[in-house]
Amino acid sequence: MAADIKRRIADGRLRPGERVPSTRQLARDWNVALATAAKALTLLAREGVVVAEPRVGTVVAQSRTRKVPRALSDDDLTRERIVRAAVEIADEEGLDELTMRGLATRLGVATMSLYRHVGGKDELVMLMVGAVIEDFPLPGEPPESWRAGLEVSARTQWAAYRAHPWLAHTTTLTRPMPSPALLQHTEWAMRALEGTGLDPVTKMYVHTLIFSYVQGIAANLEHERRARAQTGMSAGEWMDAQQPALRGVAESGELRAFGKVIDELGDDFDLDLDRLFEFGLQPLLDGLEKVVGPRAGTR
Repeated sequence: MAADIKRRIADGRLRPGERVPSTRQLARDWNVALATAAKALTLLAREGVVVAEPRVGTVVAQSRTRKVPRALSDDDLTRERIVRAAVEIADEEGLDELTMRGLATRLGVATMSLYRHVGGKDELVMLMVGAVIEDFPLPGEPPESWRAGLEVSARTQWAAYRAHPWLAHTTTLTRPMPSPALLQHTEWAMRALEGTGLDPVTKMYVHTLIFSYVQGIAANLEHERRARAQTGMSAGEWMDAQQPALRGVAESGELRAFGKVIDELGDDFDLDLDRLFEFGLQPLLDGLEKVVGPRAGTR
């Protein structure tokens, strides 16, 4: 299967950017199991022949030759350029792949030149977070109601995570990053909850709950990017490959309710993270109404 796809690319029947057969299509055409078809796509991805594109599927990889960067002088090299180049690397390859040496290569400078502007990767990541959060500013004037204020913050954070999937992995609830940009959302939430009668601890829990809801879903954006890079399969193609195992469990009779839902769903369910975010946000705010609402009005 892999060799056949390579031949079709070599003779021009499949061009860069065009979709290759899906796992399901390969399994059908070659009369093999879904897992076997998935292995063929994984092999092609590891060899760099194909790549997985969000909302598209697996496509023929573009033949790209990275340009050798022009060497920057000390006057050209600024903190802002360093941060923006680091963001580009994290967007393309993930935060784990960002190194000071790789960043220096991207900018065409000596690695030690970077340390005249940033103290190291930890400081660099904080600057990156600040830069991308500032690209998604909160409104100048907050809404009148606490609920609308929290919803604005949640949607603004989601937009930033959507644009930069690595962002959700830069801080945790128990060890939050002291980023001035992130703290703007804390300030926004505290202002939204002013006059509600909530004690300080409850205010912080309300804010943290909203933050963790958005971050928790957004963390899967980067997990999916990594999985695509490693396997060459989209989430849908990977699920197709798991169907035999899932069917086996569902039909075993041990998970009756799950098996019934699987039968009813058929092939109609694809987990969409944007839809999941929308699905849960309003019920979450509805639940907070029971905590905040009885003592809150408009500011």
